[in-house]
Amino acid sequence: MSSSPRRLLTALVALFLLVPAIPAGVATASEPAQRHTTAGWSAAWSAAHHHPVPGNDWDGPNWSVPGFTNQSVRQVVRVSAAGSLLRIRLSNRYGSQPLRLTGATVGRPTSGAAVQLGTLRPVTFDRRLSTTLAAGTEKTSDPVLLPVRALEALTVTLYFAGPTGPATFHQSGLTTTYRAPGDHRFDPHSAAFAGETSQSWYHLAGVDVAGSPRTRGTVVTFGDSQTDGYGSTPGADNRYPDQLAERLVATGRPLAVVNAGISGNKLLADSPCYGERGVSRFRHDVLGQPGVRTAVVLIGINDIGAGGYPDFGCGASPVVTAGQLVNGHRALIQAARARGVTVIGVTMPPLKNATGYDTPDKEALRDELNHWIRTSGEYDAVVDLDRILADPADPDALRPAYDHGDHLHLNDTGATAAAVAVAAQIR
Repeated sequence: MSSSPRRLLTALVALFLLVPAIPAGVATASEPAQRHTTAGWSAAWSAAHHHPVPGNDWDGPNWSVPGFTNQSVRQVVRVSAAGSLLRIRLSNRYGSQPLRLTGATVGRPTSGAAVQLGTLRPVTFDRRLSTTLAAGTEKTSDPVLLPVRALEALTVTLYFAGPTGPATFHQSGLTTTYRAPGDHRFDPHSAAFAGETSQSWYHLAGVDVAGSPRTRGTVVTFGDSQTDGYGSTPGADNRYPDQLAERLVATGRPLAVVNAGISGNKLLADSPCYGERGVSRFRHDVLGQPGVRTAVVLIGINDIGAGGYPDFGCGASPVVTAGQLVNGHRALIQAARARGVTVIGVTMPPLKNATGYDTPDKEALRDELNHWIRTSGEYDAVVDLDRILADPADPDALRPAYDHGDHLHLNDTGATAAAVAVAAQIR
């Protein structure tokens, strides 16, 4: 164990008796040292956030627009790396008013919204159980003494006594989130959370780990729905970044993997529904991750395929050129290199027969961008998903075994193929 995590553990013991009174049977541990630094920490789970938007038939319902009032929000996440300490990061980045968190807990889930008895721990911020995040800001908790293993699930419960206003969130979580009326931070049971559920993440931006020699930094996967996991089985952790994490664990490579994909996201255009443009959010969502050492970039297919689409309430999609897309990718490469982060480029997968995306001009643009990614030498390494995922009988189309059904997104098997290919380039 490095000296920083060892000092944290020592301080945690000293602080044990100073934490405010907690319900009986609930474990306690927190420590503010280094709470605003990234030294010794690696991001082990994350969600890239965007503006609150109403639910729809494509993505399903969500709670982002009304937000929460006197409600507990219970979210289950899977961390990709081990640590003896953890901390959570909260976001009010797209909020319109201060976010007042009454309190939070973290524990180990059993099934659904239930939490293993004896594992619930309070989460503090500056040694206080409650905290306030100004609009447009984020906050990192004090460390919590709750050892976790790679690929282990954690339950984070947030309680908001007063109205939050519209919630900063991630729409396509593909994992069940629960809410209950009242304060259920320290409730290990699932009964109170038996009402409606959501498939989105709310205000929870990340979980970081420290204190394990088995974790040596973070790989951040960046992109759109291909990275976000649309098409994979909900609740199964089968997105390609999830399977990448599993492969790194299985092959003894001690790296965390986090997902910075946003479905519908574009490299060059902002969207009120699908997040800030990739060239803008890359610094925050990728380079801002604690312990980042490698970025995997798969973005641009929505700029190509949706080019020329009208607003539809989610921002117009301008027609783009190959030169503009190349310049966008170069901006990401330069930003990563300036931070000493290895950056891996991924070619755009096939899109033939994808409704609205498959036209001769768009296919030519995809080919041109892929040729640049493949041959320019500007990325530190390249994963050629275009060729890996292609149907041998029709190279412009997805292999049927990998096709979710819309000829654009990957099913679980396709996500496996992508994870294998990316893992081969991780050093």
